Amino acid sequence: MQRCEEGTVCDKVRDWTGERWLGLFADWLLAKPLAIATIVVVAILIRIVLHRLITKLANQAAEGTVPGVIARARKASPFFEGNPLLSERRKQRAQTMGSVLRSVTTGLVAGVAFLMILSEIGLNIAPLLASAGIVGVALGFGAQTLVKDFLSGIFLILEDQYGVGDVVDLGSANGVVEAVGLRVTRVRDVNGAVWYVRNGEILRVGNMSQGWARAVLDVPVAYDSDIERVKTLLGEVAFGLRTDPAFEDLVMEDPEVWGVEQLTADALVVRVVIKTQPLKQWDVARELRQRIKAAFDSEGILPPAARQMWVGAAPAGQPPQEVK
Repeated sequence: MQRCEEGTVCDKVRDWTGERWLGLFADWLLAKPLAIATIVVVAILIRIVLHRLITKLANQAAEGTVPGVIARARKASPFFEGNPLLSERRKQRAQTMGSVLRSVTTGLVAGVAFLMILSEIGLNIAPLLASAGIVGVALGFGAQTLVKDFLSGIFLILEDQYGVGDVVDLGSANGVVEAVGLRVTRVRDVNGAVWYVRNGEILRVGNMSQGWARAVLDVPVAYDSDIERVKTLLGEVAFGLRTDPAFEDLVMEDPEVWGVEQLTADALVVRVVIKTQPLKQWDVARELRQRIKAAFDSEGILPPAARQMWVGAAPAGQPPQEVK
């Protein structure tokens, strides 16, 4: 039989009226609805506060001012400052992350409030909590990989390590990112194969699309070539590409000829580099190779394999002299 606890509405009404059932009725009519309403109001207030904190953090992440990895990356590369494309992508990522976190906090607050309301109306929630604990432990052991993937996905998005359209090297897969989720990342390689990589298995990320890129060409020439002339010619060809209206928007800085990079058994390898816009290094490199080939042909500079086959360039209209 239900009793009126001392100091409650039920106890006070019973004392006033002398009837216990009136006290129980008053308790159900006034005290419990008031307690439930208090729980609901407090839960709403907690949700509002958490949502505002998450929104503030998301806005800081969108502006690149959140403490931690984003701020350090922003300071480390001047290219990130004022770049509209990266700023827009970072803003979209931050908004997505904020939306996910707000949904999670809403679910947690609502769940706790629901359990408190069940306890308030007199239901025994101890078995429910015990069952939830057992289920939680079982899921914790059985879904460790899933939790790891989701946590890794959250940090991938928050830190903006890569996005849709980026060309990345994830170790197990290389190619263009087609989709980024909390659990998996979808990458399409150069052969057209689609790779689904779990975020928890990504240990390193090589992003060839962030900030800027570099076209690096190693040009082999014969040992008896005039290296200074070769370097000058490579510089002229690369600078001509830099000033070409069709490529001037793709090249960010003047080209550099770094000089002899390797000494192999058959050739000297001279390196020339050009800083380009993201994802344009391959287009620039292909055009530069074609122009270097044409310039070498006009100057009579032969590649090492041709130098081994022929003594030198033949006079016009005559076949070259073969080495015996």
